[in-house]
Amino acid sequence: MPFHKILLFLIVFPFALGAQDSIPPQNDLKEPVILKNDTLFYFKSSMDNYPLKVRAEEASLRLERLTSTYNPLTDSLWLETGNEFIKIMLNNKFAIITTSRDAENHSTTIEKLAKFRLERLNSTLNQGEELRTKEWAKRIGYFVLSLIILVFYIKFINWAFRKIDLRLSKIEQKFLRKKQNILKYFIPKDTVNIFVFISNVFRIAIIALSLFVYAPFMFSFFPWAENVVNLFYGYISKPVKYIFYGFIDFIPSLFFIVIIAFFARYIVRVINDIANDVDKERFEIKNFHKDWAKPTGKIFGIFIYALALILIFPYLPGSGSSAFQGVSIFIGAIISFGSTSAIANIIAGIVITYMRPFQIGDRVLIDNIMGDVIEKTILVTRIRTTKKEDVTIPNAKILVGTIINYSNENHKPIILHTTITLGYDLPWETANTLLLQAADKTSLLEKEPAPFVLQTSLDDYYVSYELNAYTLESKKMPAIYSEMHKNILIVFNEAGVEILSPSYVAARDGSLTTVPSQLKPEDKSPLDKIVDHLTGQNQKVTIKKSNKEQND
Repeated sequence: MPFHKILLFLIVFPFALGAQDSIPPQNDLKEPVILKNDTLFYFKSSMDNYPLKVRAEEASLRLERLTSTYNPLTDSLWLETGNEFIKIMLNNKFAIITTSRDAENHSTTIEKLAKFRLERLNSTLNQGEELRTKEWAKRIGYFVLSLIILVFYIKFINWAFRKIDLRLSKIEQKFLRKKQNILKYFIPKDTVNIFVFISNVFRIAIIALSLFVYAPFMFSFFPWAENVVNLFYGYISKPVKYIFYGFIDFIPSLFFIVIIAFFARYIVRVINDIANDVDKERFEIKNFHKDWAKPTGKIFGIFIYALALILIFPYLPGSGSSAFQGVSIFIGAIISFGSTSAIANIIAGIVITYMRPFQIGDRVLIDNIMGDVIEKTILVTRIRTTKKEDVTIPNAKILVGTIINYSNENHKPIILHTTITLGYDLPWETANTLLLQAADKTSLLEKEPAPFVLQTSLDDYYVSYELNAYTLESKKMPAIYSEMHKNILIVFNEAGVEILSPSYVAARDGSLTTVPSQLKPEDKSPLDKIVDHLTGQNQKVTIKKSNKEQND
């Protein structure tokens, strides 16, 4: 062998031997699992087709991802045992796996190795950040600086609102002095400066909101408050995100609701316009009375809005939840059980509207109450009696009762009638003549058709005569009846005819007559004569002159 080759072999061979000796055995290979720039432990074995280094890197990345939002107050680490492996779980997510091969490489049991790794991970996540004195001073300085900024911010808000309050006070004084400004009526009368009051409410709300948002930021400089701050901001962000994303998801349904509401409102407006024109006789529908127009329009409006609500209901937020359905059923039960009489009155009001037994202003007799109809609603009817009393009657009671309407659309006269009793000794011709004379003297009774008299009954002691007369003034019936009765008394008194009844005949005391114009002093009863004598009513009044007056 040439000398140069022997020399090269002697130089390279020791290095080759050293390189061969420097390669560790397979059991001495290890890769660190790193979290927060700190080595937790080492992997000494690979898994399946994953090389050892790839396994360690993936475990480190997984831990960084899972623990980025770790909160010891809400999150937990625990072990899940499987077949020849134990998993370390963070809440319900997989973090690290320990296999029986890992335990063999570490010369321990799989349970001990898994617990060791769990304790290392737990201590790393929960250990406080060790700060040096300089770092503490820096964080305290940030806190003080943020506090100073907050104080100056609040002072600035108060200063700005004082300027605004002065301006608002001047505006309010001018505002209240305007006579034609209708908005001043919406201001509470007992409040001196309503604008300043509203301004103070806004000022307090802005300061409270600022403290609510800024205070967690101030305390975020301290490690012990970091988790509390994150938890606090989580409480704020969750409802805000829920509302925001809920509103975004609700936008398509909102468009559908708006379109349905628009068309429903449009149809109701058209129906109301038609009803108003029919009511004012600007639009005619055959065999459709004008007083049906507005009630019919309201009924159609209710049905259209109810249909629109049925179509909108599935698109409302939470309409499919059990709570929403329970509330709907509860409200429906309350309405069903608590409004039985109200629904009966509503149905009766609708029936009465289309029956048309009376109109506004008609003189009616309902439930023995006579008066003029002043209002008709879907629930009740109000009438004003001849004594100026306003009476409210439920429509359900009107529907099952009797209604007498003294008014009519054609203004035809009605017949007023009254009954008197006369003895059998009086010829019926005389009775008829006297009653017709009384009717003729009554001013508001019609001459044509002429009044007439009916003999309604022949009783044991008297005959009943009924005077019937026509009148167009149905609303003046009390006055007409009063005048008619007065004229009957006058006519029968002048004719010397007594108006008798059984009880009156039985109570006779011997007087010849009870007619005032026919009663003479000598015809009085003995008892009346004694009373007149004792009271001096039967003595003549005489006037004597004194002696002095005679001499004069």
